Amino acid sequence: MSVSFLNRKHNLDRMSLRDLVYSFFTYYAVVAYILIGITCIVLSVKWFEAPVRMALAVGVATVAYPFGWYLIHRYILHGRFLYKSAATAVTWKRIHFDHHQDPHDLRVLFGALHTTLPTIALVLTPIGYLIGGRSGAAAALGWGMVTTCFYEFCHCIQHLNYAPHQKWLKDIKRLHMSHHFHNEQGNYGITNYFWDRVFGTLYAKASDKPKSPTVFNLGYTAEEAVKYPWVDKLSGGTRGDGHPRRFQQAEGLSAPEVSSEQA
Repeated sequence: MSVSFLNRKHNLDRMSLRDLVYSFFTYYAVVAYILIGITCIVLSVKWFEAPVRMALAVGVATVAYPFGWYLIHRYILHGRFLYKSAATAVTWKRIHFDHHQDPHDLRVLFGALHTTLPTIALVLTPIGYLIGGRSGAAAALGWGMVTTCFYEFCHCIQHLNYAPHQKWLKDIKRLHMSHHFHNEQGNYGITNYFWDRVFGTLYAKASDKPKSPTVFNLGYTAEEAVKYPWVDKLSGGTRGDGHPRRFQQAEGLSAPEVSSEQA
């Protein structure tokens, strides 16, 4: 497979919006989310009992999703405990470390399907069932799939070489780029930064927070790699300390900077 094909198919920094739409809706994880979402919606209608309870289940799921994402992103994905065990190092590398190593690589932008689906189901299905029975559980999980697709598409836009026209989309892209290229200890939301505001982790401008030395390696430095070598071995000895490990790194692509003026 040629490098040019890989770049065109997976490198968000070199894709057009049209390229992204095609790649997004043909990506296996997104196809799975859509199929599961449709199935859940059909089941929620089949098992339909109480419209108010079903609506309440969807409403609670809408609130629970960004809160759950915030907690997972901040305390698990940016935690420094998963890489300290051989049993969890490979999972941490796949679900978040690789994404911060190369923020524009579509192949690692999405969470692994075997980790995202169980997490979403374990959080939303019980909530929906407690509120609206089996129809509420199906509705909550189906809405979770819809929300996931929306989150993931916005996440792609944030990394795409594309300037959004909508102010809201511009704002969330700016905040997320700061998270990736300035300081990873903040701006944990994707489409919703409400919980960042609540817990004091939102920073609107890069100048509001010092540049982090671990923004690309998430604290898994050369010193840490000596003590906990598993991710280092899986990464071929390259962590990109001090700079991102860009897509097709051999080509020598440079990383974009987030200046205080841009932020």
